[in-house]
Amino acid sequence: MLLDFAIISALLVAAHLVRSRIQPLQALLLPTSVLAGLLALAGGQQGAQILPFSETARGESAMAGYPKELIAVLFATLYLGSRPKSPGPRAVLRSVGDTFFYNAAAYLGQFGAALLFGLYVLAPLFPDLNPAFALMLPAGFAGGHGTATVIGAALEQQGWSDAVNVGYAFATLGLLIGIAGGMLLINLGARFGWTRLVKSAAELPAEERSGFLPRDQQPPLGRETVSPIALDPLAWHVALVLAALAAAHLADHVWQGWFAASLPLFVLAMLAGAALQAGLNAVKLGEFVDRRIAARIGSSASDYLVAFGIGSIKLSVVAKYAAPIAVLALFGLAWCLVLFWFLGRRLCRNFWFERSLFVYGWATGIVGIGIILLRVVDPKFRSRTVEDYGLAYLLLGPIEVALLVILPPLVARGWIAAPAAVLLALFAACIALSARWVGWFSASPTELRAGEREAIQASEAN
Repeated sequence: MLLDFAIISALLVAAHLVRSRIQPLQALLLPTSVLAGLLALAGGQQGAQILPFSETARGESAMAGYPKELIAVLFATLYLGSRPKSPGPRAVLRSVGDTFFYNAAAYLGQFGAALLFGLYVLAPLFPDLNPAFALMLPAGFAGGHGTATVIGAALEQQGWSDAVNVGYAFATLGLLIGIAGGMLLINLGARFGWTRLVKSAAELPAEERSGFLPRDQQPPLGRETVSPIALDPLAWHVALVLAALAAAHLADHVWQGWFAASLPLFVLAMLAGAALQAGLNAVKLGEFVDRRIAARIGSSASDYLVAFGIGSIKLSVVAKYAAPIAVLALFGLAWCLVLFWFLGRRLCRNFWFERSLFVYGWATGIVGIGIILLRVVDPKFRSRTVEDYGLAYLLLGPIEVALLVILPPLVARGWIAAPAAVLLALFAACIALSARWVGWFSASPTELRAGEREAIQASEAN
């Protein structure tokens, strides 16, 4: 395992250096982890076979098992770290209601629409397809490699052995579609006057393209909350995260001994991290866990997750499902474009293009892709899109976790129409509630909205 992580680390370094020097790669804004994953796939067992990744006793790549642990590490960090008291649901809706409802509609709607498309379009076209196949589109697009791991593993336990690899294929496609489609939307937006804070995609600073920040733009990673004489601060935070992971494995082991069934490891890790932080808070030590360092550990795990996920894709499985993957991916792209154009510009109270572009990015790839695209049109985050999303996620997070726990077992048992109907009903409810409580904005896409003029003036002044 350590050798595998060392190899993928070398590939991450190499990919980042190459990306920082090759202009076409910078123009594509392709994340380093994707490049590293493609290098691992090309040089690994299914490619040139020059990278000595370890294998299991059955002769399969061992790295295929790492994403399950890495997504648990990511979830273990979600509630670790001291933070100010979180606002209640009413305060969140009052402050960022349009962001919450738009993002919730995009997430729930993609799952519901994909299930319905699979039931009434894919099933007649491909009669031998597993009924749960359509679920892997939103797992890979809206969820990324981490959610594809969670949902795919749940479906594999129910007997569909190809689920994870299909999910990784959709997740990788989603990243590429998100970036390529997002750049096209940015150029269209700049041309037609939809962007507010930049006039051209070429205005993205050079450091954002290269991936290396100059000294005067390097923010601190976090606070040293413990004395290095006793324990290194980074080791303290890594130990907390891995302790939560260990507790999750222990809880799962005990549960399997009692009920002969496994629980979702990522949920257990999240609960263990939350419980650990609550325990430290109770003994007045919670302030010694820095939220930013915990978040960086989780983000690092996601980079390794993407690289390992892409590197472990079974090309034979992708070839086997090439036709339905292509059909479903095209539907997913069309759905995300509909959300962007017809929904985003009517639900967002201001900066509709910037906010809709961010949602398009994470709805096709991951939140990181949404931020990458947003940086192109809003380099200084004047639109408050990311800040509003962070606040809205206090309510979105539990919805995502509940969906990942409840939906896969239902779909695996053949319950598709009913969950799809419920999800689409929730999708419609989000739109209706946002229109009722925040507003339905039908003005021209080029017309300035509340708060935009001030943000534009501040951006021009700086």
